[in-house]
Amino acid sequence: MEITEVRVYPVNQNDDRLLAFATITFEHAFVVRDLRIIRGKNGLFVAMPSRKRHDGTYSDVAHPLGQDLRSQIEEKVIGEFNAVTMQNDDAVEMPATSASSETASESVGKQEPTPEKIAV
Repeated sequence: MEITEVRVYPVNQNDDRLLAFATITFEHAFVVRDLRIIRGKNGLFVAMPSRKRHDGTYSDVAHPLGQDLRSQIEEKVIGEFNAVTMQNDDAVEMPATSASSETASESVGKQEPTPEKIAV
């Protein structure tokens, strides 16, 4: 499955963990919004879109089923994040491994993004 577009929306807030939101498009046909770029203990990772359930836990709305696609998503999204933030001299390195032990429930809340750059 080819990722044909990535949009990154950096957040300007006093939060050390949430760095940006992202939207990805697969094969010019399917869009996934509200991915979050999070600064974790082992570097950056991409949290999938999730919603809070009535019992207070979080559940992913959409997520890849395999590690290969997850790695591809992280590489493209974090790469675009670095390209956007390099323009502002704020680039952050990717983690040593793309697998993360953190979950979306450990990430922070959402805020309305503003577009910065589009990559194809």
